Amino acid sequence: MVHAYATIDTATGTAEGVCQTLRDTDGVVEAHVIAGDFDVMVEFAGENTQEILATITESVRPLEGVGATRTYVCLD
Repeated sequence: MVHAYATIDTATGTAEGVCQTLRDTDGVVEAHVIAGDFDVMVEFAGENTQEILATITESVRPLEGVGATRTYVCLD
C-alpha cells in the first residue's frame, strides 16, 4: 500500500466544498481545510503510485475551485 499527501490551493470560498467532495472520493483517506500557503490537505492511499496519480488527475484536478496542487509520496 502506498500513501501520499497533497496540498491544494482553492478559489476563495471553495475550500470547504472541495474538502467535503474529496472526503467521499475513493482513494482519499482524509481531507482537511488548513491554514498556510495552501487551503486543503489530503491523504491518499492506493495499491501503487499510478493509482494515486489517477485519483489526483481524474478526481481532484477537475473539481471546480481547485488550483495548484502539490503531491508528496511517502517513502516509508
